[in-house]
Amino acid sequence: MTNRQPGSSTAIVHPKYKAPDGFSAFPTAIHHASTVLFKDVDAMRARSWLNKSTYTYGLHGTPTSFQLEAEIAQIEGGNHCVLTPSGLAAITLVNMAFLETGDDVLVPDNAYGPNKELGAWLKHSFGISVRFYDPMIGGGIADLILPNTKLIWTEAPGSVSMEVADVPAICVAAHSKGVLVALDNTWSAGLAFKPFEHGVDISMQALTKYQSGGSDVLMGAVITKDIELNNRLLMAHMRLGLGVGMDDVYLVLRGLQSIKLRFEAHDIAARKVATWLKSRPEIAKVLHPAWEDCPGHDVWKRDFTGAGGLFSVLFDEKFTEAQTDKFVNQLKLFKIGFSWGGSHSLCVPYRIESMRQTWGDKGILVRFNIGLEDVDDLIADIEQSLNAL
Repeated sequence: MTNRQPGSSTAIVHPKYKAPDGFSAFPTAIHHASTVLFKDVDAMRARSWLNKSTYTYGLHGTPTSFQLEAEIAQIEGGNHCVLTPSGLAAITLVNMAFLETGDDVLVPDNAYGPNKELGAWLKHSFGISVRFYDPMIGGGIADLILPNTKLIWTEAPGSVSMEVADVPAICVAAHSKGVLVALDNTWSAGLAFKPFEHGVDISMQALTKYQSGGSDVLMGAVITKDIELNNRLLMAHMRLGLGVGMDDVYLVLRGLQSIKLRFEAHDIAARKVATWLKSRPEIAKVLHPAWEDCPGHDVWKRDFTGAGGLFSVLFDEKFTEAQTDKFVNQLKLFKIGFSWGGSHSLCVPYRIESMRQTWGDKGILVRFNIGLEDVDDLIADIEQSLNAL
């Protein structure tokens, strides 16, 4: 029996060849797996998906995803990271990990739209109180905290209206009453704002943006410093069955190599375009945190080290929505589409009044993502479209 040769099917499924040890290269290897193999039964029974020094099942990670999680945590200044299939999935994970029926959560009025939609669902279907607050409230949020408030969301700046919240002040007020603070840190990519240095407990990002840089990957991440918070996230992550594909993980790992250079290039280009737009009579206001007239500019100047490529403008109120829609449609290099952080410039008009409980400014809001094209070409494109108005 020991000399028996395996059948052809067995030989294909169980090949004898093993690659030699010692291979070394810069890229992280792509380890695909649903089933993870154990050396013996004792190892299988000793497994723990909460402990990332071991592997249990593909859903909980392979060396490829562990590598990305470690790198994202390092960029953010955290100790732990959990990957999700999208930025919205990361927001959902935080809510499911730290909220239950009867709890209260505070969400800024300038939050990412789907976060607010998720809040409405939590309120309607899960019995969780969801209240929206003025993003510029700062330490005054202490007056809104109730005995059942368990979580406060922040977003700095708002990804459409660009106000920069005083996150440290919100954290001080929240922590004085034992409430956790979660930050949507997607705008800064973890490069321009270090959440844990400013008191944040939980930071999340859509890795779809600058980390990927190719407008081709959906992924999110939740980062913490505290092991107990991380374990609660991992429990919810397991129960929700949230997994990511290792090919996508590899693409984000590859994008990380150049993220700082690209972020800085987006920042430089965006400031040049924003400067030019401020000189145009069609534009009533440029909503860019680096500009003094942007709400929260002083906070941005104090707490941030950069700005990336995303900002908005308000058209003079004499222009109708039909006219600003025409402006967007007439752009050639700027494409119409959501998201940011990719090489291609984007432009989207918003009906901002319908998105906010309170909004005092007049004029149509249009958001720009400045990509990596030649800045003079982008300005020329905007100019030809403005002139057509």
